[in-house]
Amino acid sequence: MGFTHLHVHTEYSLLDGSSKIKEITKRAKELGMDSLAITDHGVMYGVIDFYEAAKKVGIKPILGCEVYVAPGSRFDKGAGQSEDKYNHLVLLAENNTGYQNLMKIVSKGFTEGFYYKPRVDKEVLREYHEGIIATSACLAGEVQRYLSRGMYETARDVALELQDIFGKGNFFLELQDHGIAEQHYVNPQLMRMHKETGIELVCTNDVHYTYADDVDAHDILLCIQTGKKLSDENRMRYEGGQFYLKSEEEMAELFKYAPEAVENTHKIAERCNVEIEFGVTKLPAFDVPEEYGKNSWVYLNALCYEGLKKRYPEKTADVSLEDVIEQAKASIVADRKDVVIKRAKDTNDIFQRLSYELSVIYSMGYVDYFLIVWDYINYAKTHDIPVGPGRGSAAGSLVAYCLGITTLDPIKYNLVFERFLNPERVSMPDIDVDFAPDGRQRVIDYVIEKYGKECVCQIITFGTMAARAVIKDVGRVMDLPYAMVDNIAKMIPQKVGVTIDSAMNGDADRDIKPNAEFKALYEQDATVHDLIDKAKRLEGLPRHASVHASGVLISQKDVGEYVPVAVGADNVKVTQFEGPTLEHLGLLKFDFLGLRNLTVIQQTEKCEQQIDPAFSVDKIPYNDKAVFDCISQGKCAGIFQLESGGMKNFMKELKPDCLEDLIAGISLYRPGPMDFIPQYIKGKENAGNITYECPQLEPILEPTYGCMVYQEQVMQIVRDLAGYSWGGSDNVRRAMAKKKLDVMEQERQNFVYGNEANGVPGCIKNGISERTANKIYDEMMDFAKYAFNKSHAACYAVVAYQTAYLKVHFPVQYMAWLISSVTDKTSKVAEYILAAREMGIKILPVDVNNSVADFSVEGKDIRFGFNAVKSMGRPTISAIIEERTNNGEFHSMQDFITRMAGVINKRTVEHLIFAGAFDTFGHTRRGMLNVYERMIDSAVKQNKDAISGQMSLFDLVSEEDKQSLEMKIPDISEFEKEDLLEREKEVLGVYVTGHPLDEYTGMWEKHVSARSTDFLIDEETGETKAADSTKQTIGGLVRNIKVNTTKTGQQMAYLTIEDFVGSVEVILFPKAYEKNRRVLDMTNKVFITGRVQANVGAEARLIADSLVSFDSVPRRLWLRFDSLAQYEACRDDLFDILNESDGKDTVTIYCVAEKQRIALPPSQCVKVSSELLYILKNKYGEKNVATT
Repeated sequence: MGFTHLHVHTEYSLLDGSSKIKEITKRAKELGMDSLAITDHGVMYGVIDFYEAAKKVGIKPILGCEVYVAPGSRFDKGAGQSEDKYNHLVLLAENNTGYQNLMKIVSKGFTEGFYYKPRVDKEVLREYHEGIIATSACLAGEVQRYLSRGMYETARDVALELQDIFGKGNFFLELQDHGIAEQHYVNPQLMRMHKETGIELVCTNDVHYTYADDVDAHDILLCIQTGKKLSDENRMRYEGGQFYLKSEEEMAELFKYAPEAVENTHKIAERCNVEIEFGVTKLPAFDVPEEYGKNSWVYLNALCYEGLKKRYPEKTADVSLEDVIEQAKASIVADRKDVVIKRAKDTNDIFQRLSYELSVIYSMGYVDYFLIVWDYINYAKTHDIPVGPGRGSAAGSLVAYCLGITTLDPIKYNLVFERFLNPERVSMPDIDVDFAPDGRQRVIDYVIEKYGKECVCQIITFGTMAARAVIKDVGRVMDLPYAMVDNIAKMIPQKVGVTIDSAMNGDADRDIKPNAEFKALYEQDATVHDLIDKAKRLEGLPRHASVHASGVLISQKDVGEYVPVAVGADNVKVTQFEGPTLEHLGLLKFDFLGLRNLTVIQQTEKCEQQIDPAFSVDKIPYNDKAVFDCISQGKCAGIFQLESGGMKNFMKELKPDCLEDLIAGISLYRPGPMDFIPQYIKGKENAGNITYECPQLEPILEPTYGCMVYQEQVMQIVRDLAGYSWGGSDNVRRAMAKKKLDVMEQERQNFVYGNEANGVPGCIKNGISERTANKIYDEMMDFAKYAFNKSHAACYAVVAYQTAYLKVHFPVQYMAWLISSVTDKTSKVAEYILAAREMGIKILPVDVNNSVADFSVEGKDIRFGFNAVKSMGRPTISAIIEERTNNGEFHSMQDFITRMAGVINKRTVEHLIFAGAFDTFGHTRRGMLNVYERMIDSAVKQNKDAISGQMSLFDLVSEEDKQSLEMKIPDISEFEKEDLLEREKEVLGVYVTGHPLDEYTGMWEKHVSARSTDFLIDEETGETKAADSTKQTIGGLVRNIKVNTTKTGQQMAYLTIEDFVGSVEVILFPKAYEKNRRVLDMTNKVFITGRVQANVGAEARLIADSLVSFDSVPRRLWLRFDSLAQYEACRDDLFDILNESDGKDTVTIYCVAEKQRIALPPSQCVKVSSELLYILKNKYGEKNVATT
């Protein structure tokens, strides 16, 4: 007798199954089983991984799914007749036809029947029943549900109906026994039904975890799914601990009363034989114009040589496209295996290299792929959609450069084609393309229209339970103290691929050192030991499915013919397999990425073209000294890839003076390669002192000052020193990067001593000593795991340079569009506004007569756009601009309200007042706030009267007289400055006409050690710049004081401190609160010193020790005069002003011509206030007055 588990939930029954595919297939083999099924809930996410894992351990994979069946029609999605939203049913693919039908059934569940779960109905099952074996599932199956309710006849009718749908011998009644009373009630009735109907039995275990002792970890997983804790009484449970992968003996013992049910499982397994095809490309054919004979190879050649003539006009004057087309036609082959690859002796020769690349592309079957990518990029460029210069290793292709897929010359920048496509390592091409975000969907829509919506699909991706996160999740479920769990989670380093084990015991391959403290805690603390053990069992499980940010699949036929599909967020159709699995199946994904910087570049370019129509970003010089000076000074706010705090500091050290430096900088500023930064900078500063292990290394490493920076350099070293082919050198690089030790040792022998059989002469034959060759190989091994792709870095360095160039030469236009690009991120808007002000650019408030939707350029200033105003929608904004364009500017607030009465409401007008949009009419915002509601009521009444045909006095007078009849705005004093700014921030998210801390700017910069932005998570490192437990001082406005009483009756407080660019949460524990509460009672502007608390995956907070009010900190007032003579001429007037202010703040005069400082005596000390600063700036100029 044999037994096969036919009802198995893997990790892809998301947050419900904890069986990891590799683990459960291995376990089945250990138990002596020769087959195993996968039947995840409603999905086929894991079937390919399962298929390969099962084959690898030597057992037969049975591919299936436990589907959800609607009680009626799959299209009924409201409260129906039945109390059940869906019933369970297990489906298994008997053959490849069954597999195809299973994919269609599962896909229909998402695309047509989704209601709480992906549901199908019996109509779908009947249509796609061929090749499917079905079993009646668990207690949630329709047959079992009726039996448990005592409705035997109805249950029997359902069973017979299902037998009719799938055919006799293809539907089985399923026995289960997990020690549940309801199963003991149902199983005898299933036995009776078998005898009465002849429908065969099977027995299954509803497997949700692999081992019996996984029961507790699985229980925690269920709590994670439902947001519960183990201590919660009312929560989802799988009682009894029997849902593991049981042995054949255990199952035979459990169902000894029905041995045929055990035997039938193996009979079904023997019937199920599905073979999956891998590696056969299923790319759609590109529709080639008639004049090229409808042949894609001919068309690709024509496009490439046409592009070559444009890129290199001086070298290609004699190239005839007609001859190219004829030669291409003559080289057509029936089988691509017959293509002769034309090796390039000189890869810097454009003709040799293009011919070589084309032959490789043809031989690998990717001609249509290049045409498809060229086509949608060409569509974007001809429809005013900005496209990036390139991305990833594709920038190393001359074909891509000639087609306009990339814009970076691979020969000029020494980029390697084989890093992209390698005839010695068959791999799918992967051309990622950046588009401006607002145009990206238009390009995807074009692709859908061209190839058909059934052939285009977005791609699924899975978020997994990573090491840090799973510790925190498990700790929460176990209700352990937050601080303890967070402390343990922090012991997991922020490195790609880190696991709990590697964090504890170290991993040399990932440069992770053992953590003795972590290990000691694990070994000595029973609670920590239990937490870690349970977390490890769940670590790596998929947590949720989502839509890949950029991946799109384009296939020959309906995507559903190749893969099951699901429906993601916003009703987007997605594949149920991830990108790598699709590629393995021969399906090609195309990446459409959104890069907002491209919009900023394009819009800035258009602004400048209004002045200089010939200007183009594509024609800017890449050796502009002012640009590199700006970067070298760390003035990198708004510069692509260079604006993080760490990168700014790196640029100050690096002092780049060419594009190669930017390429290297982008490559080095990452965990791992950062260790080489000092070596790179030292080499740049002392290029004459660089030494090389052998002369052959110099031309390879000279551009990077003797330091290995790029993957391509590893390939060049292997090729030039040991004589490898380009393809062979890429295989060595990959082996090093993936730490394939056996391959690396074999390649060491080849590198040093050569391998005649493979055509590798080796270093020794090239005159390099054995010792030197081994040393170089060791250095390459150390570096290769970190090395970056130069092609990718080069493309992004181009975008970085372009953004820097525009910022330096067109600062107002660039900053206006930069701020517009982040209007949905208030902290970024505040950051860029501050950067603009530091550049000397004035930020003007919203204005009903001058603002447009986005931020705009107004002379040398930037004007706020309507989009920034809270609650203003696009229709309202468009209506205002249209009215202004058609009928002229608004001459008063009442004129605005009268003309816009049909599209605005009171809230809109109130927000416009607070935003400063009516300041242009010369009234105070307080005065306008006094009458705006009456103005709106009046305008609404006029409109109603007009509709009903009633005339008013207002309708009878002239336009001039109408103005005199307008409601008067009271001439009352304005709000206090801080109140005014608060209301402004309330509706705009940021301060515009000033900042409550403006008068303290110099003092604030002098005394703080960290800004609010330092407490945010850095997108590059995943950590906050303000490191955990470090002592920092912040300063700003006190917001949202919340006082709590502890269990011991003491008071503590939570504050929000707001500085120029954002806010920080501050905690005052009882002692600190008691010590500092008087400061909080007296002022709302404080400096706070304390220790940073940086919890995993969250913004950092400050645990306060001491508070100091701004007013208690002595300040210095600085006044600048062009010369001593000018100061002396102004002295009497100045002293009159200063004498009106009495305080403890000192005054210093600075005379520019003489470079002389004059400190005024203590008798001339003042109280620095906004009023005093206002008077002085008005009299002597804003730039000549400052405070510290």
